[in-house]
Amino acid sequence: MVVLAASVWLAYAADRWIEGWRLDWRFVRTQRHHFYQRKRSTVAALWLIVFSVNLAVALTTMGVGEIARGLILVAPVLMYLLSHQFLHRTRQWRAPKEVVVAALLTAGITVFVWPVSRPSVLAAGLATFAVVSFVNCALISSWEREVDRAHGQTSLALDSTHAARVIRWLPWMAAVTGAVLITSLERTAIAPIACGVVSAIAMGLVDRMEHRLGWAAARVLADIALLTPVAPLLWKA
Repeated sequence: MVVLAASVWLAYAADRWIEGWRLDWRFVRTQRHHFYQRKRSTVAALWLIVFSVNLAVALTTMGVGEIARGLILVAPVLMYLLSHQFLHRTRQWRAPKEVVVAALLTAGITVFVWPVSRPSVLAAGLATFAVVSFVNCALISSWEREVDRAHGQTSLALDSTHAARVIRWLPWMAAVTGAVLITSLERTAIAPIACGVVSAIAMGLVDRMEHRLGWAAARVLADIALLTPVAPLLWKA
C-alpha cells in the first residue's frame, strides 16, 4: 500500500512539476500549479527523498515478481508524461488524458492484486475502479475547461460540446450499470461494485452542486468520493 501510494504521488508530482516549469506564470489558473511553480526546488528535493524511500521499501518488502510487475508500469508512465507534457500536448488526435490516467491507475492496482485475488472478484473490482476513475477525470476536466484552455491542454470536455454534455451523465450511467450488475454476481464480487456505485452517485451529486461549490472544491470532493473502498476495509478491521 505504501509503495502504491508513493508511486502515484511521484507520478502526479512529476506531472505537475513539469507543467509548472513549462507554463508562463501569467496564464496559471490554479493554486496547485502556482504551488509547484513557487516551490519548484522544494518539490524536486522532496520528490527525490520519496523516490529513494519508496525504492528502499519496495526492495525490502516486495518479492522479485512484484517488483518486476511494477517495473512494467514505468515505461507507460514515462510515455504518458512525455506525450502529455511535450510531444502531443495540444494535438486533438492524441489519446484522451482521462482514459490514459484511468488506465494507468487501474494497471497500478492490478500489479499488486493480480496473484492474490479470485478472477471473478478481480475482474469486478478492476473494471469498477477503471470506470469510476475515468468518470472522476472526465468530470474534473468538464469543470476545469477554462483552466485547460488557458494552460494549452486538450480534454474530452474541450473536444466537443456533445462530449461535455455526455460527461455529466457518466456518473449516473455508471451507478445504474453497477446496481444492475450487483443482482447477477456472486456475493464476493458485490463489495467492489457496491463501492463503485456509491462513488459514482457521490460524484454525480458533486457535479450537480459544482456551480455553487466552485470547481476547486468540487475537484476535492470528487477525489474523496473515490475512497469508498475504505469503508469495507475498516469494517473488516
